[in-house]
Amino acid sequence: MTTMESLIGLVNRIQRACTVLGDYGGGDNAFSSLWEALPSVAVVGGQSSGKSSVLESIVGRDFLPRGSGIVTRRPLVLQLHKTEDGDQEYAEFLHLPKRRLTDFSMVRKEIQDETDRVTGRTKQISPVPIHLSIYSPNVVNLTLIDLPGLTKVAVEGQPESIVQDIEAMVRSYVEKPNSIILAISPANQDIATSDAIKLAREVDPSGDRTFGVLTKLDLMDKGTNALDVLEGKSYRLQHPWVGIVNRSQADINKNVDMIVARRKEREYFATSPDYGHLASKMGSEYLAKLLSKHLESVIRARIPSITSLINKSIDELESEMDHLGRPIAVDAGAQLYTILELCRAFDRIFKEHLDGGRPGGDRIYGVFDNQLPAALRKLPFDRHLSLQNVRKVVSEADGYQPHLIAPEQGYRRLIEGALNYFRGPAEASVDAVHFVLKELVRKSIGETKELKRFPTLQAEIAAASNEALERFREDGRKTVVRLVDMESSYLTVEFFRRLPQEVEKGGNPAAAATNPDRYSEGHFRRIGSNVSSYVGMVSETLKNTIPKAVVYCQVREAKQSLLNHFYTQLGKKEAKQLLQLLDEDPALMERRQQCAKRLELYKAARDEVDSVSWAR
Repeated sequence: MTTMESLIGLVNRIQRACTVLGDYGGGDNAFSSLWEALPSVAVVGGQSSGKSSVLESIVGRDFLPRGSGIVTRRPLVLQLHKTEDGDQEYAEFLHLPKRRLTDFSMVRKEIQDETDRVTGRTKQISPVPIHLSIYSPNVVNLTLIDLPGLTKVAVEGQPESIVQDIEAMVRSYVEKPNSIILAISPANQDIATSDAIKLAREVDPSGDRTFGVLTKLDLMDKGTNALDVLEGKSYRLQHPWVGIVNRSQADINKNVDMIVARRKEREYFATSPDYGHLASKMGSEYLAKLLSKHLESVIRARIPSITSLINKSIDELESEMDHLGRPIAVDAGAQLYTILELCRAFDRIFKEHLDGGRPGGDRIYGVFDNQLPAALRKLPFDRHLSLQNVRKVVSEADGYQPHLIAPEQGYRRLIEGALNYFRGPAEASVDAVHFVLKELVRKSIGETKELKRFPTLQAEIAAASNEALERFREDGRKTVVRLVDMESSYLTVEFFRRLPQEVEKGGNPAAAATNPDRYSEGHFRRIGSNVSSYVGMVSETLKNTIPKAVVYCQVREAKQSLLNHFYTQLGKKEAKQLLQLLDEDPALMERRQQCAKRLELYKAARDEVDSVSWAR
């Protein structure tokens, strides 16, 4: 194989890889950019200009749908791959992988059927391309894109916008700087009215990318010729015009072989009195070679940029592979190690949330600094220590025997009743911190990139973490309730010893017995005030000790032993159970496989580009 064939074949293979892997145009990534950087030939012409016949002449096979009006209704990306002499010709569609078609009438039918699958049996068009590869010893390595024929009016069954729609679609291909424009014009029409030349002039005013092709030379009026066009006098391009003689309708009806048609075409130019002096530069075979040679020069100029884009693609793919993770080991020990590493990665992120490296841990401090004090302030002590309730509690505590000096039992009942209210805020603090920790577990699992590919393990870690947090919450609840009970079980004596002993103004304690209410209203207010002061002192104490208990029982334990029980259970699992934990998301597995295929193909492409570069 020559260097030229190697270069063009390389581009074909890369383009084929791009299409197989879904990287054909339209994206913002390096893969789509790589397709854009690769040159291809866009075939442009008006309806019935002979586009299909030109393509079939280049391929040497009758394989395109025919008919009146708009026949090509979807772009056909046609990749020609030259094979060794004697090899069987066959075609492959991208949408029918691994199915080789050797009967080219079936290729024509499949193009029609695939078009109808997208557009329906109407005259609508679609920008979604059909990808067809043909492998033959009778072709040159080329990528040709057959586009719908340009038209001037909509016919019945077509929307009014069909003219603009077709032109917009064709423009989207020929405007690309690496697109080579094959402008097809019929010789039996004035070149000034050629739709293909008009469009080519607009997108390629210098003519550097445009190759002009004149078809139907044999159908011109007798006594006329197209020499002015072919010799570049009527309309000059940077590249020479090429004349083509397609099969006649009678030949098509008789199924004349394309190889025979090529021979007839050569004979026509060789014996033509008008074009005989141009015979060596006319015909479909010459056109194919001309395009192939031009492609070689374009590819040589593009090799540095192609190499750069391939390297960029490889870097992106390797980065994505690192993100997706490598395939799972089959050894149970390696699987256990992988699971433990994933758990440690999660645990590390969870601790970062608690310690301030990531947001979220500050919400725990918010519970202690805002929610707990606010809840303590809202406790109904005003109602509990109202004059009416103090009188009622003290009187009930005295029973039939009024207290002699200070109502100790009344004090105790009032204090115990008040301290019971602290249970609510204490338990609420435990619950609030519990929910913060659960949320941090959820966030940490989501932020552990290594875990994303293992939904089963994610669920197991979440379940084990939440189970551990429930245990920590129960310990925390018991501890804070115990703190409240401790305050109730033993009152601070020194506080009451500092209170002055109250004696009636007359100095006779027994005089109180003559009072129907046992003591004056001021006495009960003073009792309520004393109890309020004591409860305030306890409130300040609990405001400091409850956070300590919660942190010790919940936060500290979560940091130190969140997954300890899970680790113990892991050690008891068999290899099959470990593998189940590493059961990946099927979509992620598919993504990794696609990524690995891309990486393999682009590395192979880089090696081929390097080898071709050295061979220049």
